[in-house]
Amino acid sequence: MTSPSSLHALVTGATGGIGRGICLALIEQARKDGAAIHIAAAASQSGDKLESLLGELRAAGATASGVTGDITDPAQCAALVAQAQASGGDLTALVCNAGASGPGQLADLPVAQWDTTFNLNTRSAWLLAQAARDSLARTRGSITAIASMSGLTPHPGYGAYSAAKAALIMLCRQLAQEWAADGIRVNTVCPGMIRTPLTEAVYQDADTLLKRQALVPLGRIGRAEDVGAAVAFLASAGASYITGQNLVVDGGISDHMLAMIPGRPGKPPVGLVGG
Repeated sequence: MTSPSSLHALVTGATGGIGRGICLALIEQARKDGAAIHIAAAASQSGDKLESLLGELRAAGATASGVTGDITDPAQCAALVAQAQASGGDLTALVCNAGASGPGQLADLPVAQWDTTFNLNTRSAWLLAQAARDSLARTRGSITAIASMSGLTPHPGYGAYSAAKAALIMLCRQLAQEWAADGIRVNTVCPGMIRTPLTEAVYQDADTLLKRQALVPLGRIGRAEDVGAAVAFLASAGASYITGQNLVVDGGISDHMLAMIPGRPGKPPVGLVGG
């Protein structure tokens, strides 16, 4: 598969830290491929933040348009895709990045909070995919959804979030199977601990920063561009034979859990030393 001469990506949650990183990485990938790129940057509402992002994307070499809507509303999801097509033609990539988490114990979690969490993180990706299917089929394009390491491992105290992200991963595997005949590839990316404007307050505490870094085998907290690079790859011609996969971008922490158990590897358990 050769690289297309032009790319058109709809990115939801574009004004957030990871969303911005994804947009910039897509532009860089297009530059490497010698392709023109249009980015439809989606946000919940218009305003200075969206306009600032559009200016940055244009300065980086893309044509860009802002589209707005509520991704929990089926009609507005369809309208977002229609707006994107009106500004840049058929989509070659849909990136479902928008989502949200919130604390809450399952024992007393309000039903409304459960529904909101699933609507934002899982249902919205399905609605957007449905709306974009015909467009993506014409370009043999791709869908990439941003899940979370919380979708791989339970995150106690965060209510429905782990369940919603786990469901998102399975949703995308399902879509990958059902839409492969249309040439549409569907994958997910699971970020680990990523330093963004939203999480910056946590990392302003030097002790917390050091403790978190110590948990990561690669020894650092992730950056938005780490996630962006993964998304750009999955949307590129280089990933043309990859679908239904989940790419974990977490510095190795998800597979490091057993190493955190106190004790010295290679030593016999207490009580089993004989002689």
